[in-house]
Amino acid sequence: MSAGTYSPRPGAAPLPRMIAAQAAFETKMLLRNGEQLLLTVVIPSLLLVLFSTVDIVDTGEGKAVDFLAPGILALAVMSTAFTGQAISTGFERRYGVLKRLGTSPLPRWALMTAKTLSVLAIEVLQIALLAAMAFGLGWSPQGNPLAVVLLLILGTAAFSGLGLLMAGTLKAEATLAAANLVFLLLLVGGGVIVPLDKFPDAAQSVLGLLPISALSDGLRDVLQHGAGMPWGNLGILAVWSVLGLGAAARFFRWE
Repeated sequence: MSAGTYSPRPGAAPLPRMIAAQAAFETKMLLRNGEQLLLTVVIPSLLLVLFSTVDIVDTGEGKAVDFLAPGILALAVMSTAFTGQAISTGFERRYGVLKRLGTSPLPRWALMTAKTLSVLAIEVLQIALLAAMAFGLGWSPQGNPLAVVLLLILGTAAFSGLGLLMAGTLKAEATLAAANLVFLLLLVGGGVIVPLDKFPDAAQSVLGLLPISALSDGLRDVLQHGAGMPWGNLGILAVWSVLGLGAAARFFRWE
């Protein structure tokens, strides 16, 4: 009797397939979470429509939506890459999900890669939805698309690093409170809705160094004013990316 061939063969799937499966799972979990949808879709959409149609804040010359749309896009990136990721990862760490995943064939760096791909997938949906709404409100973007892409990528990296740093060092409840508080503070003081020139000069110099300010101002310079490559804002985001991701890699605790 000859030895037979048995199928399926036990063993880990190829690494790219594992990353893709984990990224799809992470994306589905984010889309099914009501609080995440509130942060990533509902709040930015309501702010865009409200402040574009009701004269509440002086946004300067031109249509309000031309000023607001870039800031709302920056807010969407922050809500997903920072606030949403910090909260979800913090509770995964508390409930031991990350510890269990750490014992699976999926390497830890691959898990972080899957989370990053999930964040990018959500951001693509956000940007498509918000851009469609802004066009419906009369938005007239201009400028270099490459500059916009670079700003969004570096903004995602910066906020992702800060979110993972918070989730990996604080308790889940503290992460929930701190992430939402930071979201509200940066919404008000990050140049998203209220122009930075409305703040005192001393405050402007500090607020301008925040990642949300660099992202919103950079997007506004390109999309509203048709500026070239915003090297200053890209540099600020690059610094935050290196600091955030470096600190997250150094201090993140999996348990």
